[in-house]
Amino acid sequence: MIERALADPSLAEILATRPLHVVAVGKAAAPMAAAFAAVPHLSIQQAVAIGTHVDVALPANIEWMASSHPFPDARSEAAGRRALAVARSVHSGEVLVILLSGGASALMAAPVDGITLADKVNTTRLMMNAGADIHALNTVRRHLSNVKGGRLASACVGTTITLALSDVVGDDLNAIGSGPGVADSTTWSDAAASLERFGGRQHVEAVRAVVQRGLAGTLPDTPTAGHPALARASARVIGGRLDAMAGARAAALAQGYAVLVMDEPVVGEARVAGPAWLRRVSEQARNHARPLCLISGGETTVRVTGNGLGGRNLEFVLSIAEAVQALPGRVAAASIGTDGIDGCSGVAGAMIDSATMARAAQAHLDAPNTYLAANNSFAFFAPLDDVIRLGRTDTNVGDLQVIVFHES
Repeated sequence: MIERALADPSLAEILATRPLHVVAVGKAAAPMAAAFAAVPHLSIQQAVAIGTHVDVALPANIEWMASSHPFPDARSEAAGRRALAVARSVHSGEVLVILLSGGASALMAAPVDGITLADKVNTTRLMMNAGADIHALNTVRRHLSNVKGGRLASACVGTTITLALSDVVGDDLNAIGSGPGVADSTTWSDAAASLERFGGRQHVEAVRAVVQRGLAGTLPDTPTAGHPALARASARVIGGRLDAMAGARAAALAQGYAVLVMDEPVVGEARVAGPAWLRRVSEQARNHARPLCLISGGETTVRVTGNGLGGRNLEFVLSIAEAVQALPGRVAAASIGTDGIDGCSGVAGAMIDSATMARAAQAHLDAPNTYLAANNSFAFFAPLDDVIRLGRTDTNVGDLQVIVFHES
């Protein structure tokens, strides 16, 4: 995807003729940084990659910083300070290149004055448990940070170019990694509304106080479109969920399936979105020959009310287990997080088929709703060996859903 992006002559000309300072941050930071450094004729002055682990060989001129995900820690703060230092060292006529991917919001942190990192973490955790989607989460994250919401780019007097792998539905550059290199489309009012919707008065007092200062105009807002500090900043999405869906389509065709790709993103609360998705794909499949594969992508949410192990993909699949059993023919379905990690489960997702409920009965498992109520979907799938273990994939482009239909 880096190679594909740099095939654009207008972008290649800028990058090949100016000194470059690189910040790669996110789950794909290491492979993106390595790919960028391998491009010939680039004058890279300094480069730092911020991620969870290194699975590729990084050139000696790339500084590696291990950080924390899904919640930031002291390493995330150190990474945020380092990224700001790189941005501030860029001279006029030079370029700050931000290689951005999913997970960057937690991996690079720099809380605004008046709150601690623990305050931010507690706020994020509360919002996630209340079912907040990525847009609400990132609206708050941007306003509580000195590096997000365009503030990293605003610290640079040179040109800023962001190349992003999208992990959000709609490829909103504000939401990918909380938009460190682009103008913010939200305000303190939006942040306050998101806090109120997801958690209300339960939020940390210091966070509420900072938001009130922002609403009162005593704390600057994130830079919005037209802000002078971002006049030299540009950004583009170089890959996302459609690329994952295209890869799945090619694999299905190679296996002899007829394939339907559903462009409409799958969103909403997982246990509600699952049955709605199954009804939609079943209707789409009605008049097509078998074997048939339908592919979709998106990102759902989970409202946490229990203390079990699970994630949005596990809950999505569990919510349709009984309905799949009732479909004619032989059917199998799966949902995975493309980063290989689904919630707190330690796996990427799960799969079901027409015989799942019969096998669950043989294993003396309770009904799916019992596990959904406790957010304990992993405990249903693990005994059946129907969890999907990918390990870390070094990227994140949202979730992928696949269902296949065969004749009886």
